[in-house]
Amino acid sequence: MYRAPVDEIAFTLKHVCGLSDLQKSARHAELGDDLVDAILTEAGRFAAEEIAPLNAVADKHGTPLADGKVSTPPGWREAYHAWIEGGWNSLTADPESGGQGLPVMMSAAALEMWNSGSMAFAIGPTLTIGAIEAMEKHASEELKAKYLEKLVSGEWMGTMNLTEPQAGSDLNALKAKAERRDDGTYRIFGQKIFITYGDHDLTDNIVHMVLARLPDAPAGTKGISLFLVPKFLVNDDGSLGERNDVKVAGVEHKMGIHGSPTCTMVYGDEGGAIGWLVGEENRGLACMFTMMNNARLAVGIQGLGVAERAYQHALAYALERKQGRAPGETGEGMSPIARHPDIKRMLLGMKARTQVARAICYACAHAIDMSKIAEDDAGKTFWNERASLLTPIAKALPTDFGVEVASLGIQIHGGMGFIEETGAAQHLRDARIAPIYEGTNGIQSIDLVMRKLPLSGGEHIKGFIAELQTVADEVAASNRPEFGAAADRLSASIRDLEDATSFMLSAQADGRVGDALAGATPYLRLAGLTLGGALLAKGALASTGEPAQRLSERTLLARSFCETTMGETAGLKSDILLSAEAIQAFDAEALAS
Repeated sequence: MYRAPVDEIAFTLKHVCGLSDLQKSARHAELGDDLVDAILTEAGRFAAEEIAPLNAVADKHGTPLADGKVSTPPGWREAYHAWIEGGWNSLTADPESGGQGLPVMMSAAALEMWNSGSMAFAIGPTLTIGAIEAMEKHASEELKAKYLEKLVSGEWMGTMNLTEPQAGSDLNALKAKAERRDDGTYRIFGQKIFITYGDHDLTDNIVHMVLARLPDAPAGTKGISLFLVPKFLVNDDGSLGERNDVKVAGVEHKMGIHGSPTCTMVYGDEGGAIGWLVGEENRGLACMFTMMNNARLAVGIQGLGVAERAYQHALAYALERKQGRAPGETGEGMSPIARHPDIKRMLLGMKARTQVARAICYACAHAIDMSKIAEDDAGKTFWNERASLLTPIAKALPTDFGVEVASLGIQIHGGMGFIEETGAAQHLRDARIAPIYEGTNGIQSIDLVMRKLPLSGGEHIKGFIAELQTVADEVAASNRPEFGAAADRLSASIRDLEDATSFMLSAQADGRVGDALAGATPYLRLAGLTLGGALLAKGALASTGEPAQRLSERTLLARSFCETTMGETAGLKSDILLSAEAIQAFDAEALAS
């Protein structure tokens, strides 16, 4: 049973991550608290009542391929069409294309609930939303007129086609080809793998966004172009025409997200799939990154959504399951395991990690929204840099936390957690893909260290750290004993982050790229943990007007996270500063010989 944490989501949006900044803007002036609450409540209801009950069914059924067609699980099609009838696909799209023009923060909140309901369901519409954004920014008016409205409504779905058998994260190795035609179209040839929702029966048409190379393209990523390749060609009146030369050649048998078809797609077996250029020739990577940046935050939200579902599942079991006697209890009978200190530790850790993931994802969405409404160049630069800084953190730490929380959920179930019947294992199986796709978390760490720390000559990250210290100072100044050692622990972690950041910036300035790369992954976790502790503390400071129980819970989460999980930051700093030489000296080939 899943219950959407609407109150927690609303509080995080409004009091931790800055939704009020958007509500004060002319662009979102109509987004009052009543409307926010109504949207969240209905999104939560739909996630809990319509999507969540299908999650286990989809896990068992999968997405079989027969006669060249992929079938989705029972109830999937009905749920999807109810979802688009509710207008959920169009939350952030431009009103001129039929969208609602809501901020990304509201989409992030709804997306959390869809993913808690079923990660396998939510990922399909997520890619459509990314395709919409890419088309809004880069497609010709002719393409927009023919495709955008039906993508926005959800009548058609979109995909993202990057990966090939020889080209995973390294897009330099892409081999898919595109050939120009005299009528302005292109013919696409090649194979793409790991294509999420590459084929399905939810919609009558699927709009594939495909990376390919032209014959005279420069080598490397500078020679990649982006093409729109529909499953069915579209007539001038908007009706569907003949089938395009694109087919699904296989569906992967995966560890998790069984309800999501992951396809191998083949283009051009019968003369070439007809495609249309999106953006400019040889500039496709910039267009695709519009989709990928959208997808990276969305994948972070997947980690958050699964964490929330796993936490609720484990909590319900811990309250029901009785075993032994908890400390201090007398009388007959056994205690619910939720009263035992070790289970309390795990539940509290799950809850805190989930809330950290929520706050970081929403903070990233806030930065994206602020970059769109900034009125001057300085403001746009600041918020673009903040969104750039937070995106790799928002993708990586919440997905790592999704795995950690789901694993703890199995541990709380004990032996029954290892049995598929309880459903606890599905959360871990589903969560495990999120640190891998849309750029592995290792790649996110490299992006953070090599591209994002140097923004504005390193001044943006320094200003960001100063903002975190302001929160720690406010906790200290509050003189609230219930915070325990939170202020001191948060300040210590901020110092660890300062030292690690100085090391990273110096290593790059000195040309010691290997040293920076060796410490990139622990650096991202260090930055994410420190940000997470500050956001939890900010929530506790902002909750003074709430009922005592909520105040106590938020303060308890902030305190426990600072006093336990944030203890990692000292070790992470040591790893960053000291381990580079040993890591680079390791020779896997010599070891294997």
